Amino acid sequence: MRPLAQFTLDARRAIRGVLTDIDDTLTLHGKLPAVAYAALERLHEAGLLVVPVTGRPAGWCDHIARMWPVDAVVGENGAFWFRYDAQERRLVKRYVVPAEERTLRAGRLEAIAQRILAEVPGCAIASDQPYREADLAIDFREDVAPLPLESVQRIVRLMEAGGLTAKASSIHVNGWFGGYDKLSTAKRMLAEDFGIDAGARRDEFVFAGDSPNDQPMFAFFPNAVGVANVREMAAMMQSLPAWITPSAGASGFAELAETLLAARADL
Repeated sequence: MRPLAQFTLDARRAIRGVLTDIDDTLTLHGKLPAVAYAALERLHEAGLLVVPVTGRPAGWCDHIARMWPVDAVVGENGAFWFRYDAQERRLVKRYVVPAEERTLRAGRLEAIAQRILAEVPGCAIASDQPYREADLAIDFREDVAPLPLESVQRIVRLMEAGGLTAKASSIHVNGWFGGYDKLSTAKRMLAEDFGIDAGARRDEFVFAGDSPNDQPMFAFFPNAVGVANVREMAAMMQSLPAWITPSAGASGFAELAETLLAARADL
């Protein structure tokens, strides 16, 4: 990972969109500071495509798509994307898995959750689970005392043993049935709703993140950026971002926004 200051001017000028994780990337100590929200707004007003790509639940993403200065949001690690159509004044929802299948899978997710709770002391079902539509979230640091990485890895293994795709964020381990992830759904969203071939135009996008579930995005986008706290879970990661900000969380994201906006100001 190279310092953000080495991100070249020409490369920054080529950026047309910013995709970003939320927890511990836009937030700091569990809060969304004004500096991060203002950075999103400035990027959006500058004409950049702005899309959070998060593990957070559908209930949260409904609000984000409607009320934040963003063009769309990918949620539950790729289970869906939501986009608010201002002209038609309606929320557009696109799911990877149909509603009937999501309902069938819910009972199986509950059984896996109970096994994890029994075998990993100190973890809990995430407090935002009631607002989820497609995955299971196990809390290891948000509303419980922080667990060691060994416990996080144990949760991942138990999910995988139950047939789930399992990814750790900075606060939860998320598990779901199916092979989608943040990247596959982000690429589909860009193609279907914005007419963008991400494979051909990956140099035109930055992804900002901090944790293992961001690895597909880090590996795909050559100008992926980690906020400084990405170092905290680097031991669980094989794919790291190209760039790293000086500061952690929201402050790091604001630094990224500033360096992108400064490059556009020079055009």
